[in-house]
Amino acid sequence: MSILIPANNEGAHIGACLSAVLASEGLERAQIVVAANGCVDETATLARGFAEAARQKGWTLEVLELPALGKMGALNAAEASATYGTRAYLDADVIVDAALLGQIATALSSEIPRYASGQLRLAAAQSWATRAYARIYAQVPFLTHGVPGAGLFAVNAAGRARWGAFPGIISDDTFVRLQFSPTERIGVRAGYDWPLVEGFGALVKVRRRQNAGVAEVAATYPDLLQNDDKATLLPLKKLTMALRDPLGFAVYAGVAMAVKLRPQQSTGWERGR
Repeated sequence: MSILIPANNEGAHIGACLSAVLASEGLERAQIVVAANGCVDETATLARGFAEAARQKGWTLEVLELPALGKMGALNAAEASATYGTRAYLDADVIVDAALLGQIATALSSEIPRYASGQLRLAAAQSWATRAYARIYAQVPFLTHGVPGAGLFAVNAAGRARWGAFPGIISDDTFVRLQFSPTERIGVRAGYDWPLVEGFGALVKVRRRQNAGVAEVAATYPDLLQNDDKATLLPLKKLTMALRDPLGFAVYAGVAMAVKLRPQQSTGWERGR
């Protein structure tokens, strides 16, 4: 498996991410490619510090120092260095379970096109607004239904053949997930921690970008929508959520309302940190 990690100023997170990846079990051969995309911090230096640990495991680790190409440009640069047909695409702030990548590799051991990810867990939040938002977000169909793959998704060689270079769009995970029908997507048992951004304003910025990314894929690649299986959040479920957690629902609804009042204006990356 080639594990491709685009990273833009992730010095505070890349160490934990790579430590978790290198603690993986059940994956005999792997290559890690960190695509340091326009970094002005110590992301690349810290990532190189894990090269010896990778060598001792029988893996390889390569760090690409790139100009500011954007996430898609970083992914394409990492792809150019990829050795294996099976590819995992991992955000630099994600922490994987030790069993996850091995289980994904097993799930993708097929000549039939396949997409796989693990059980997404929202990482513990620091700010009250993000904690409240997360309590509701954890219940929405995007997270509870199917294989969302946010922050981590993987494909086998046959699956990767379904598209060429990553296009210059916002949402890589939506674009790749919808290359596969629901029956071609596999969710394995192990999981990973995926962080939300901290604070109401940051949540609005990222939610605005997420919505714009999904809309862009729908407008640019309408044929992919036949593979969309996202369920709808029913009014009764919304009422139940609001009654059980009024603060959480107020924050979640407030973020959604703020996004509607001022939609995405640019395609720049919005992390919010």
